[in-house]
Amino acid sequence: MITQMTFEFSAALPDGGVLLGLDPGTKTIGTAFCDAGWRFASPAKTLPRGKFARDKAALEALIAERSVRGIVIGLPLNMDGSEGPRAQASRAFARNLEPLGLPILLWDERWSTASAERGLIEQDMSRAKRAERIDSAAAAVILQGAIDALAGAAF
Repeated sequence: MITQMTFEFSAALPDGGVLLGLDPGTKTIGTAFCDAGWRFASPAKTLPRGKFARDKAALEALIAERSVRGIVIGLPLNMDGSEGPRAQASRAFARNLEPLGLPILLWDERWSTASAERGLIEQDMSRAKRAERIDSAAAAVILQGAIDALAGAAF
């Protein structure tokens, strides 16, 4: 199941569980995880992007390692809310992950990279280290936004 609706995603996960946040780019895939109670998201690995079979195997390993129950994928919408080529690429990525059998939430990721960049700068991180960590930090921003909305939808 792929959805943009938090209530549908939440209904597919009645007992909560660890979620995997993804920021799929053209060269890398940023990853993040949240706790089973959906309170906080933390950046994880940044995976190099390659052939989809290899990317899927790397994600399957992360999913098995952390007992992931659902996936949140960043959907890069244009500022006016319309979808461009990058959003369509994220939708295709989600469709390719659908056979994993986990619910997938597409989450509006406008400003996620800028927000992650600000956070890393506030930590006084060098440009080189920021470049290494920006994608996983953006995945954590995406995932945190989704779990905040999910927590609000639960009440």
